[in-house]
Amino acid sequence: MFKEKFGIEIEFTGMTRNKASKVVAEVINGSITETRDYYDTKEIKALDGRKWKVMYDGSLRCQTKRNGEIISAGRDYSCELVSPILTYNEDIETLQEIVRALRKSGAFTNASCGIHIHLDGADHDVRTIRNFINIIASKNDLLYKALEIKQERMRFCKKMDEHLVTNINKKHPKTLAQLADIWYQGYYGSRNTHYHDSRYHFLNLHSFFTGNHTVELRGFNSELHAGKVRSYVCLALALNHQALTQKCASSKKPQVENEKFAMRTYLNRIGMIGEEFKNCRVHLTNALNGCSAWRFGRNEATLGGAR
Repeated sequence: MFKEKFGIEIEFTGMTRNKASKVVAEVINGSITETRDYYDTKEIKALDGRKWKVMYDGSLRCQTKRNGEIISAGRDYSCELVSPILTYNEDIETLQEIVRALRKSGAFTNASCGIHIHLDGADHDVRTIRNFINIIASKNDLLYKALEIKQERMRFCKKMDEHLVTNINKKHPKTLAQLADIWYQGYYGSRNTHYHDSRYHFLNLHSFFTGNHTVELRGFNSELHAGKVRSYVCLALALNHQALTQKCASSKKPQVENEKFAMRTYLNRIGMIGEEFKNCRVHLTNALNGCSAWRFGRNEATLGGAR
């Protein structure tokens, strides 16, 4: 699952875009070009020719620190790091180095900041996209609690529309065009608009049906913690792999008696198993209630064995 291509957008504030681009350039030994567009984009070209970007995002609450106190700041402090196309094995360490460098240099996040992960849509078809919809629908509540999605960001990453899920599973679309028609039901305006209202969900398929043909996951609070960023990337890739490889997926929400145990076993099942992903499992279960080792609690499990 870690051979699939992805891209990531990390929103933050605390420093200007000029400073942020210099930090990124130092990590990747790159050169900076200013495009002077509406987004005041700074392009940082790495030695391998790929371009990272630091851009303006109008949805962010701009802040900085002065004498240890967080204060409001101008639009120059709105920063969105946009990666080139990445792969996990080759690029995760570089991505984490950039995140650490930004944090060390004074960048920070607030409740208005998010992380968006784009997954390559080349291998997806109508079956796998339907799988993805059902997987996210079935895990909606667990994912939102595990990821601690802040209320301020909920309008930008809404939960899966139950009417959409019901419609797709009832009509069984046979083509991507039919699936797209269901996705856009109830929305006004042209589908070709970049900022189409349908995009503001945890699972965004507007980016798949138009533009860059990627599946976007928007349900992550922004972090400048390298371990958490890695955890989000791994989760996105694992969900994508499940959608691609599973014959079918149900949208039914499972009964959850123990949130931590349910999440840990689910992460193991979709590939995040073993010592390599131990930290990821910790980050992705920390906010949940219960015990990760025992489904019904250790005492109950022991008594059950004794009986």
